[in-house]
Amino acid sequence: MYSLFRQGTQKESGEDVLRSNILAVRTLSEMLRSSLGPRGLDKMLISSTNDVTVTNDGVTIVKEMDVQHPAAKLVVEAAKAQDTQVGDGTTSAVVLTGFLLEQAEKLLDQKVHPTIIIEGYKRASDIILNHSKEVAIKINTSDKDYLRKVTYTSLSSKFFSGESTLNKIIDISIDAVVSIAKKQDSSYNIDLSDIKFVKKRGESVDETELIRGFVLDKEVAHENMPRRIEKAKIAIIDFALEVEKPEISAKMSFTSPDQIREALEEQSKYVKSLVDALANAGANVIVSQKGMDDIASYFMAKKRIIGIKNVSRSDLEKLAKSVGAKIITTVKDVSPDDLGYAEVVEERKVGNSKAVFFEGAKQGDAVTILIRGSSDIVMDELERSFQDSLNTVKNVLQYPYVVAGGGAFEMEMSLKLREEARKIGGKEQLAVEAYADALEEFAITLAETAGLDSVDALVQLRNLHSKGLRNAGINVESGKVEEDMAKIGVLDPLIVKEQVIKSSTEAATAILKIDDYIAAAPAKPQQQQGGEGGGMMPGMMG
Repeated sequence: MYSLFRQGTQKESGEDVLRSNILAVRTLSEMLRSSLGPRGLDKMLISSTNDVTVTNDGVTIVKEMDVQHPAAKLVVEAAKAQDTQVGDGTTSAVVLTGFLLEQAEKLLDQKVHPTIIIEGYKRASDIILNHSKEVAIKINTSDKDYLRKVTYTSLSSKFFSGESTLNKIIDISIDAVVSIAKKQDSSYNIDLSDIKFVKKRGESVDETELIRGFVLDKEVAHENMPRRIEKAKIAIIDFALEVEKPEISAKMSFTSPDQIREALEEQSKYVKSLVDALANAGANVIVSQKGMDDIASYFMAKKRIIGIKNVSRSDLEKLAKSVGAKIITTVKDVSPDDLGYAEVVEERKVGNSKAVFFEGAKQGDAVTILIRGSSDIVMDELERSFQDSLNTVKNVLQYPYVVAGGGAFEMEMSLKLREEARKIGGKEQLAVEAYADALEEFAITLAETAGLDSVDALVQLRNLHSKGLRNAGINVESGKVEEDMAKIGVLDPLIVKEQVIKSSTEAATAILKIDDYIAAAPAKPQQQQGGEGGGMMPGMMG
């Protein structure tokens, strides 16, 4: 009797596999559920090396967790895709996926086939995406008031307690994105990599500031170099200002001290020629990806040139873009056209360390957010918050539609699905209604995290939306159901809501399609062939 699989392979089939996968995803969803909304709670994640992360950012949580279950890993990938596409809404995507599979499990109990549920969910998703703009508000991207409201909603679940701190972070986020945005016809081209983060421990979060220029988290290479240069001409190089060691090891033999002196003089002449070539091109600031030895630093200090060494490649490229410089790979062809320009290059003390500021750059594309805080945990969470708020501003500028928050969009789409479900015949109608139930669960979760009576909130929301109040939602801060969340400034980017629907539907339907589970047996270590000294070579006869 032959076996299809290797010995030790595990195989499960049928509905048990499907229910096991649903349970795994629901467990992951339940874990993130309490982090949803402005009153959502944080998670403390401790790595195997005892590094502590405190956050309620969905993508950070799923990335830091070592998820083993293959079905849960599918949802983690969906959350990462959500973050890649729009940079926000990762918690919502995971939680809604859990709700969809919870409703799907109820349909499985009613003997509805998974294929019918999948088709119903896809149809429900199409209905939502086709009607989403009907409930959206198109905004004027030059109106910063709308940008502030949307950014405030995005940051409302973060840890900042002071209103002044929150307002400062909102202003920094809007100014940073507007500074790097390039308008093309009716749209914007925005590259968030032009925004650099520098974290310096010390002071409070309130001291965080936007630098309209580029900040290198480095010090000037030598103490005798100047600390400030105005009207700086900047050479950015990716070669070392030193005598590089040859790849092949070699020995030099000397028979007299004069030969040693001559060898050192030759080295000095070589390094001086490199510095002179850059100085003759007009450079008074030199930034290198590689090293600068003491000889180079001496000649640069003598010529009143600022030198900065061992800069990472990514920072080098961003700085070159900011100051309008070309990265110089060889000193032979250097020319004044290769240099960048900044009004001021200055080394400043920030906290207990120093950094070099490039302000008034030629291109003015790059900006730097200088993050301050009492600890690394606080600064890391502040950076994650900035990532969310920057993506929010970017999304609204590129896709200028917003919807009312507080569960208003989900409740209105739930009502729309129930209306459309009546026109659909057969069991597929049940799947569309199940999708509507999942959206309502989303609104209920917001009420629960705010400490409200979820049943009472749901009844009120259904009543208001049935009367045509499409912006009715839950005001978490006041603990009431409001008739118009847009009026009180609770707004979400439409593109984030649409991406949540797409990501959740794709993840849920992918899991519902699985009915077989085949886990390969671990590979066995290869055994040594032949015994000690007694083995026969192929072709030999005993």
